[in-house]
Amino acid sequence: MNYLSPSLLAADASKLGEQVKAIDQAGAQYVHIDVMDGCFVPSISFGLPVISSLRPCTKRVFDVHLMIEEPVRYAKEFVQAGADLVTVHAEACRHLDRTVYTLRELGVRVGVALNPATDIRCLEYILPSLDMVLLMTVNPGFGGQKFIPYSLDKIRDLKDMITRKDLHVDIEVDGGVSLENVSDVLRAGANVIVAGSAVFRGNIQENVKEFLGKMG
Repeated sequence: MNYLSPSLLAADASKLGEQVKAIDQAGAQYVHIDVMDGCFVPSISFGLPVISSLRPCTKRVFDVHLMIEEPVRYAKEFVQAGADLVTVHAEACRHLDRTVYTLRELGVRVGVALNPATDIRCLEYILPSLDMVLLMTVNPGFGGQKFIPYSLDKIRDLKDMITRKDLHVDIEVDGGVSLENVSDVLRAGANVIVAGSAVFRGNIQENVKEFLGKMG
């Protein structure tokens, strides 16, 4: 099944609660929440209080993407704040296996994200322990960037690895996905689509419905 995860990074910060309800009502299955620390990536974004305050607005999956150094330090707090799916960056974890299993023990679904130039082979041994792999298709830290073309090959290679291992692991794609290229991304093997500007620019509910129509 395919899932749409609108990214709140592109939402109007003064209307976050309203806009979360809007994407929920339009049928988006996930809410993508980027947490940035100003160290792993240059920007600073949403933190624990924002996640906690938005949690009562919807029962949709909170897809929390931690772009922070050593995220294991805050694993319990993000789960308590309302995260359903927590994704950490392989590049940001000194001990990725420990981080993944800490999150598993807290009862949430777990994903690992890879930056554009990071080789998928770093997931060879941890892949069976994951619910999802997030492939960044732009360099992380800022919204509104263009999709990196070689990312399609990377999606295909990851899909092949998952199939070869006979696993059920979702592939999420984040960065530069639009109505114009989402079909290519899905054909390459992704099934969870993060979209920011393409959802929150203009009529939110119409944009969500158009994405869902293209995603089948």
